[in-house]
Amino acid sequence: MKAVLMSGLGGIEFLHIGEHPDPVMKEDELLVRVRATALNRADLLQRRGKHPPPKGVPDILGLEMAGEVASVGRACEGWAVGDRVCALLPGGGYAERVSIPAGLAMRIPEPLSFEQAAAIPEVFLTAYQNLFNVARLAPGETVLVHAGGSGVGTAAIQLIREAGGSSLVTAGSQEKIARCVALGARSGWNYKDGPFAPWVAEQSGGRGVDIVLDFVGAPYFEQNLQSLAVDGRMVVVGTMGGADVERFSLRALMSKRLQIAGAGLRSMDTARKVALTRAFSEFALPRFADGRIVPIVDSVFDWNDVGDAHLRMESNANVGKIVLRVTG
Repeated sequence: MKAVLMSGLGGIEFLHIGEHPDPVMKEDELLVRVRATALNRADLLQRRGKHPPPKGVPDILGLEMAGEVASVGRACEGWAVGDRVCALLPGGGYAERVSIPAGLAMRIPEPLSFEQAAAIPEVFLTAYQNLFNVARLAPGETVLVHAGGSGVGTAAIQLIREAGGSSLVTAGSQEKIARCVALGARSGWNYKDGPFAPWVAEQSGGRGVDIVLDFVGAPYFEQNLQSLAVDGRMVVVGTMGGADVERFSLRALMSKRLQIAGAGLRSMDTARKVALTRAFSEFALPRFADGRIVPIVDSVFDWNDVGDAHLRMESNANVGKIVLRVTG
């Protein structure tokens, strides 16, 4: 099969389409003909050699895909050749074919294209896991979502809205903030205008927010703690701004009974991913089908232009997902 391969580690010049052995399907797996995949920050890090795939996973980039079932393992039930599916992957999405455990497959709602479906698995499952399973979001609670215009950010805003909560967002432009508000965010702050903690205090009447969903890391750590209400929870999803907090006092945690948790789906075992996929599918797929939730596609690139797609993500210009159309 053809796949996007890397001839070295570093810039986009190392990306090229070449031949790679076909995946070997197990009895409990589906072989899928990939029609579209999507970019994630982990792809950029892996390209630079900073985020290697888990043991046993092909070194092909790509943490999600959408396509058609090409073959069904003997131990699989309820699936047929030709079914349209999307799924979260540990790697291998930038390829013509991929083999996945049947429990990770999600049926693509009829209104959605392959390109739209490819924009669902990684960001929506990440947002769902961290909002509902880690932070235990309850109706009426308020969530501060950093990087609101990102793939996970735009997914989180919609899930929070559908769960009966409200969201405040930070983003790097008024255009991104406007898009977030259109998706259901209550208000937004342009981080280029200065610290966000005073704005959060103003928006919350001095109470703070119940949950912080953070992608930035160390530079936001102190302000995040300031922005949390009593019994607040912070989930660290990414560390785009740095991972090392130089000084940190435990007093803030103790005085407000705060909780801090880390996140990450790639290293999660298959059984937990299957359970997550099942819970998310029950909650979200009917909402995708009737339009209450929509995948946010920023742009679609032919996979021959994968380097240009990576450059767009590196520029932070995108609102939502950057998708690759896998062409034969």
